[in-house]
Amino acid sequence: MNTSKFSKCLTMLFISTILLATSTTLTAQSLKINPRTSTMAILGTTNVHDFQTNVTQLSGELVLNASKQVQSFTFSVPVKSIKSKEKLMDTKTYEAFDADKNPNIAFKLTEAAGFKVTGTDVEATVSGNLTMAGTTRKITFKAIGKSSKAGVYEFKGSIPIKMTDYKMKPPTAMMGMMKVGDAITLKYDVFLEGSPLTAQLDK
Repeated sequence: MNTSKFSKCLTMLFISTILLATSTTLTAQSLKINPRTSTMAILGTTNVHDFQTNVTQLSGELVLNASKQVQSFTFSVPVKSIKSKEKLMDTKTYEAFDADKNPNIAFKLTEAAGFKVTGTDVEATVSGNLTMAGTTRKITFKAIGKSSKAGVYEFKGSIPIKMTDYKMKPPTAMMGMMKVGDAITLKYDVFLEGSPLTAQLDK
């Protein structure tokens, strides 16, 4: 192959790469968690009373391909954004997570099966890796949501979790007289909002 033909081949390869990258960018559709409208809480029990702590900061992103299939999903919660109405309880929560060494709770999708958009309803079985207190375990849960308007989806649900599965020691207080149960529930009401391109999913 002479120099001229080689240069033409390189040029064509470069153009093809740029077109492919541009096409991928245009077809991928991103929806991000709106932290102002989304809520998340941790529900649990003690031998004295039930409790609830609220997540005050969360972030995440759902990416869909051109076929309306889930390409990726992640969310993150700073441990010290978990707040209750009791300072002692917050302190015990941060100790259980060893928050200075493990500052975030994180989830990363590995599989979304049966993803369907029917009218304004959305449904999928989601599997992924949940990391808490430095330990990562696979979880699977049903994600059910709806579109409130073009490009905006609301998902509500709950995920049961055992602290000991993540090598966490359930907190105690009052010299061990009050004991937190191992089982907790992560309850969420999350709004995902996308760019104008994402509004195509509602059609």
